This record gives sequence, C-alpha cells and structure tokens, in this order.
Amino acid sequence: MVDSKIDLRARALECLLINDASEKAQQTRQLAAECHQHGYSIAHQPLPVPVNPGRPDKPQLVSPRDLPRRRNNQQTGHTTLIHAICHIEFNAINLALDAIARFTNMPDDFYRDWLQVADEEAKHFSMLSAHLQQAGYAYGDFPAHDGLWEMARKTHHDPLTRMALVPRVLEARGLDVTPGMMNKLRASGDLAAVEILEVILREEIGHVSIGTRWFNYLCDQRDLEPTHTFTSLLKTYFNGEIRGPFHIEARKQAGFTNAELDWLESNR
Repeated sequence: MVDSKIDLRARALECLLINDASEKAQQTRQLAAECHQHGYSIAHQPLPVPVNPGRPDKPQLVSPRDLPRRRNNQQTGHTTLIHAICHIEFNAINLALDAIARFTNMPDDFYRDWLQVADEEAKHFSMLSAHLQQAGYAYGDFPAHDGLWEMARKTHHDPLTRMALVPRVLEARGLDVTPGMMNKLRASGDLAAVEILEVILREEIGHVSIGTRWFNYLCDQRDLEPTHTFTSLLKTYFNGEIRGPFHIEARKQAGFTNAELDWLESNR
C-alpha cells in the first residue's frame, strides 16, 4: 500500500535541514537505502523549503577572493585541496536534496534521479571527510566560499534555470578540473585521494547527465530550443563567459551537444 511508503520530498527536506555535515550525509544515505528497500511516495504540495540549507558553523564562509591560495606546505600538504573538494560535495548533497524538496509537479523519475545524486554525493563527502581525518584534519578546519549555493539561491524560482546553471555549469566545471587535481595528488603520492577522485569523476558525469536530461525535458515542456536557452542563460547569469579548458569527452558523456561545446569554446 502506498500509504505506508516514505514521503520522499518531506524526508528530503528533513535531511536538508540537518546542520551537522556528517549526520546529514549519513541520514541522506539512509533515506536512499530505505527508499530502495521499501519504496516511496511523492506528494506534490509545496513544502517550506528555506533559502539556505542546514549547515555547520564551520567552515567559515568567505568571498572566493579572500581564500588563501591552495599550495602545499609542510604543515598541511595538499589537505586544503581535499577540504575544498569536500566542501563542494557537502554543497552538492544540499543541492540534490533541495531539488527534491523544492520543485513540485515533476515526473517521478526526477525525484528518483536526484535521490540517487544525493546518495552518491553523500558517499563522496563521507569518503573525503574520512580521508581528511586520516591526515589529522576535519571538514570545517579551513575557510571556504559559498559560490555554489549562491547560484542555488538565484535559481530557487525555476527548475529549468537550476538544471541549466548548477549541474550543467558549476558541477560540470568539476569534470574539467578533476583530472588536473588527480595529477597533482598523484605527484604528491596521495594515491588514496586519487582513487576517491576517480570514483567522484565517474559518478559526477552521471550527475551532470541527469541535469542535462531534466533541462532538456523542461525545454521540451515549454517549447524552448535547448541550445539557445542554455546560452541565453549563460549570457544572463555569467555574462556569457565560462572558464575553460573543457574536458570535452566527459562533457559529451554528460549530454553536452557539439553545438553547446562549440559555443563554450568560442566564448571562454
């Protein structure tokens, strides 16, 4: 009976509101496991989703220009780089949970897809957090910026804009830069971190692909041409400038068209 199933959107909101980062990751993974085992229902009434998610007091959030440059030193090594990636993954948990809780009247597959993303982002965060702890640090020990969530706030009003600008711009940037970070970590001898990033890169291609899928779906629903819509949003929100170079093969796997890639290459 559907009455006994988990209310997915309400439970996602509960996870979104959790302040403790490790607890949020754990509860998100538990929600995904319970939904997989017992099934879930999707109620489409609006929920009281806050502007900002639950998050811990640390890390201190500062402007990107105020972040210290991440460079190896005798005290921290490459730990600040791992911490920065960990912070991105924490934000990505919130972004996936927010998409489930905030946006109503989408197909059931939309919520299933973003539950999968939330589960995998929580796994990524937990892996990186454990790696930090092995080095004697913890998530929150270094300052971080709030750029990813700033764009989330700007797209709270519209799932199409969210799908275009968060998965297909900010998270797709991770596809571009992760190979270089892996090379840096490999050179430093941190092969365990390289293995974690290999998992993240593989699964993030799937996450960006999910963003592409629902961006294209919403364009179709609104009778909009996808490439023109995407590039128009980039011009509006990013002044048409997206930093390269681009991991072309990964972006193609994530659903970027040749026309989109050509536009990005010509406007970077």
